[in-house]
Amino acid sequence: MNQLKTSYEQDLRLARRRWDVPCYGVLLAALVLVPQFASTFYIGEISFVFIYAIAGVGLMLLTGYTGLVSLGHAAFLGIGAYGNAIMLSKGVPFALSLPLSGLIAGFAGVVIGIPTLRMSGLYLAIATLAFGSIVILVGEKWHSLTGGFDGFPVPHPSVLGFVLEGPSAVYYMALGVLVAVLLVAMNILRAPLGRAMVAIRDSEISAQSMGINLAFYKTVAFAISAGITGLAGALFGHYVRHLAPDSFGVLLSIQLVTIVFIGGLGSLHGAVFGAAFVAMLPQAIALVRDDLPFGIGRLPGLEPSLFGLILVLVIMFEPSGIHGRWLKTKSWFKSFPLHKRAAFRRQKSYAKSERLR
Repeated sequence: MNQLKTSYEQDLRLARRRWDVPCYGVLLAALVLVPQFASTFYIGEISFVFIYAIAGVGLMLLTGYTGLVSLGHAAFLGIGAYGNAIMLSKGVPFALSLPLSGLIAGFAGVVIGIPTLRMSGLYLAIATLAFGSIVILVGEKWHSLTGGFDGFPVPHPSVLGFVLEGPSAVYYMALGVLVAVLLVAMNILRAPLGRAMVAIRDSEISAQSMGINLAFYKTVAFAISAGITGLAGALFGHYVRHLAPDSFGVLLSIQLVTIVFIGGLGSLHGAVFGAAFVAMLPQAIALVRDDLPFGIGRLPGLEPSLFGLILVLVIMFEPSGIHGRWLKTKSWFKSFPLHKRAAFRRQKSYAKSERLR
């Protein structure tokens, strides 16, 4: 039984440890049974976690594995949501509208990826933020297509003549898409494409010297990330049932970035952990809002302020995020009492390729 990596083949296996498949199988079976026992409220909240996790996986491939920071990913979420809703209203079957919404968002990712290939770090973040603002403005002004400020009602999807409506239907759709997206992401990371993305993240100069086409792989990373986020947007539309352009603003983009950093950069597990944390934080705030002293709970902007504060604290004190802390804790127990303190010190995580500076 290998506790540490002893061969290169371990990085290429889909299941790196022999107990992974049965453990995840039990977890999946438990999640399938949740709607049979949970109330409508909890089914909706867990569905929201799944949708955020899908978007988090998409952004993780871009930021955590390619090193490109985006502050406009809420725009891709909105493109997927509106694309799916509009196609359903035109009579397109859900089996086609869902993947097509991802493809449309992926094409938008190519559109934003090509002109920003030479940017990195703060400049790329500003460019994607501007793109998100443009998408919101288009959604507000194109009233004939999106409904503008009046919003756009999302039709119920149907598969083989069965109408999928209610919290349980959204739950199972989100769970199925999340499992499929995780499998696709895991295979991408095992493939040469994933290796190239990680090489670009670690050092663009070194990656280019090895023959990696930076422009091509950055564009592909943007397209894949935007496409997966578009799928999350399509499911988000069915979750909220009514779309409005201001739902996909800067705050939502910050929440998606928070998912990646709090969960742990460079980890698909981190995307799921971060999604659970970010999705549950507003509910936690609502529970304690009335009990906070000095009227803090009634202050405007409390929720975005807390997101920003938590993000800063995580970057300062636990850069590896929730998943990194879990790995350190697990390693500490495995090596106890022969552990070394230096092995569990905080390590810097890189969100962009600046290691040579």
